Amino acid sequence: MQEVLIVKRRVGIPNSTDIAVYMEHDGYKALRKVVTDMTPDEVIEVVKASGLRGCGGAGFPTGVKWSFVPKNIFPKFICVNCDESEPGTFKDRLILENDPHAILEGALIAAYAIQAEKVFVYLRGEFGKAYHIMRCAIQQAYERGFAGKNIAGSNFSCDIVLHRGAGAYICGEETALLESLEGNRGEPRMRPPFPAVKGAFGQPTVINNAETLARVPPIILNGPQWYRQWGTERSPGTRLFAVSGHVNRPGVYEFPLNIALRDLIEYAGGVVGEREIKAVIPGGSSAPMFDRETALKVTMDFESIMAAGSFAGSAAVVVIAEGTCMVKVALRLTKFYMRESCGKCTPCREGTYWLVKVLERFHNGHARPEDIELLQSVGKQMVGNCFCLLGDTAPNPLLSALRIAPADFEFHVRHQRCPEEMNGNGIHA
Repeated sequence: MQEVLIVKRRVGIPNSTDIAVYMEHDGYKALRKVVTDMTPDEVIEVVKASGLRGCGGAGFPTGVKWSFVPKNIFPKFICVNCDESEPGTFKDRLILENDPHAILEGALIAAYAIQAEKVFVYLRGEFGKAYHIMRCAIQQAYERGFAGKNIAGSNFSCDIVLHRGAGAYICGEETALLESLEGNRGEPRMRPPFPAVKGAFGQPTVINNAETLARVPPIILNGPQWYRQWGTERSPGTRLFAVSGHVNRPGVYEFPLNIALRDLIEYAGGVVGEREIKAVIPGGSSAPMFDRETALKVTMDFESIMAAGSFAGSAAVVVIAEGTCMVKVALRLTKFYMRESCGKCTPCREGTYWLVKVLERFHNGHARPEDIELLQSVGKQMVGNCFCLLGDTAPNPLLSALRIAPADFEFHVRHQRCPEEMNGNGIHA
């Protein structure tokens, strides 16, 4: 089994971040094609026909998202979401640090498609290396005439602004990102109105994930049917899977969306120490976990993962081996969501605090029999009652752990100690 390299095709090439090297490997050919030979509507139709879906979380059809933007309201903006912050997710950083021009070219094509006058690249604050690489790439794009006035000799003009975030996970949520971009506290907005109608600075705005936009240039050059040769009818193409946890070769791998999860884990070297799988997170830490039985039979397309009771999310696959205490896993991930809650809504702000407080009783050897039911109650009351998906999905690590490994919680209650102490394995909180 071999990877299908579309987004990763330039990763590993010497000096791949340089525009000259990028252009030697078909760089900016797609942008030149759209601004000289295609109308904005034709670009949108090609992306629609390809079936390209968002790679940041929701998996919404990209071309459809672009088509929602009003044609008669100006100015309009494109915002590139590079605020990759979810535990286990590191695939966008690979593109940012190895192929930044692919993101820029895709963003400029998107800008042409909706006739936007400016592209905002919103970069996670902790990505210091990526910031310097992207800043240099933007400067090179201007110098070569692929950004600014009359792009590639056409009548289309578009500027690029690089904006560095301040380290808040909530700003990965698109409306919180817009608030941060405008200089406000990063908190999600009420919707409607949706960003396509009223986004950055009150103007129509499309927010796309970095990987999503990096897929646009090869689709323009090769056509929608070329992209559809991989994956499934409803989940076509390939995707970057960030595989980590208890595997021998953690990394970012690109495969068709219908790859089996067990094959993906095997490609990453299998489980460390030839241990059995205990649980797998299929789409970033907010996605409900699969037990071993489900993980061994599910494929990684959007529909199959949803039918199995989870969601594809950011395609970050975290493998948890047998011998790991799921109380520790739940505590570690729930602490993250408690720290990253923006505090706007009570269920998220207070719910994550109480989940951590009770889980720490387990961790510190003070768990009570009724605490298991208390965790279930608080977690379930958070789902569907929060202002945004951060709060709605924050209980998922805990609820998954309770479902997959109730014996771990019961062991803590009975013995006031961790089952890992019996075997020395696991992920440590």
